[in-house]
Amino acid sequence: MDSVETAPEQALAWVKSGQGAALATVVQIWGSAPRRAGAQMVVSGSGEMMGSVSGGCVEGAVVVEAMEALEDGTPRLLEYGVSDGDAFAVGLACGGTIKVLVEPVGAAMPVDLLDTLVAARAARKAAAYVVDLQSWERRVDHDGHAARFASDRTGVEDDGRTFVAIHNPPLRLAIVGAVHIAQALVPMARIAGYDPIIIDPRAAFGSEARFPGETLLDDWPDVALAQVGMDARTALVLLTHDPKLDDPALHIALKSDAFYIGALGSTRTHAKRVERLREAGFDPEQIARIRGPVGLDIGAASPPEIAVSILAQMVQALRRPE
Repeated sequence: MDSVETAPEQALAWVKSGQGAALATVVQIWGSAPRRAGAQMVVSGSGEMMGSVSGGCVEGAVVVEAMEALEDGTPRLLEYGVSDGDAFAVGLACGGTIKVLVEPVGAAMPVDLLDTLVAARAARKAAAYVVDLQSWERRVDHDGHAARFASDRTGVEDDGRTFVAIHNPPLRLAIVGAVHIAQALVPMARIAGYDPIIIDPRAAFGSEARFPGETLLDDWPDVALAQVGMDARTALVLLTHDPKLDDPALHIALKSDAFYIGALGSTRTHAKRVERLREAGFDPEQIARIRGPVGLDIGAASPPEIAVSILAQMVQALRRPE
């Protein structure tokens, strides 16, 4: 799990328990740095740490700086060169340079601002933590930064002083139809960072034996998706071929902000689907959001290959939106 997923929550928990905490965030990288901008670790007042800013290269030095920051209450902007030897140790071809922002919570980063950020993350609301690296003014934005939100891109703006840390909700994948393709797609999607949800009212398909340890909803798709909630960090894949299951899901998804909607079926099947949606009152622009036939055209034949094509198309839709 990426440390940025839980570092703010852990920092807030340590602060509220009286231990104190300092957040360390990768602000910029040059060359082949071990972690991307936005990677975080948190250090408690007792020296306990969680997360990573460099894959193990400079964590010890950052902990020392964090402890000093907790003592004197001042933030720090640190720069480290990662040697070729250290880079090789964490699986990189060459070294690089990282810049790390260390902020003691309370003395520098206001507790109420951290609380606001954590609350937004819990509510699956996209948030940008913005810091002026010269004046040390801070705020949390929910609007603006559209390009950064779309690409999950944390970094320093062109002015060289404004740092924007993007906190997007975790990615989710809702799959309607617990079929063979879903069995291949679920583990692939999980590796790619998605939280899968499998929806199928047919008990023989959506069983624990077929999807061990996964979230299974046996409601009708429209009911299940209303419960899940379709937002801009959610992808939907329909795999049943059955209009009784696919169409109710589409009626929910096409009115949502889901970033990807894919539906299995031939060109003829999709044409019939489009006609049903038109009759249901959906306009051409809404219907055009559906990727059907689903997946990139890579000549996929087997269920695992089709799953690869679907996941690749999802990544394309997320990272290179039209």
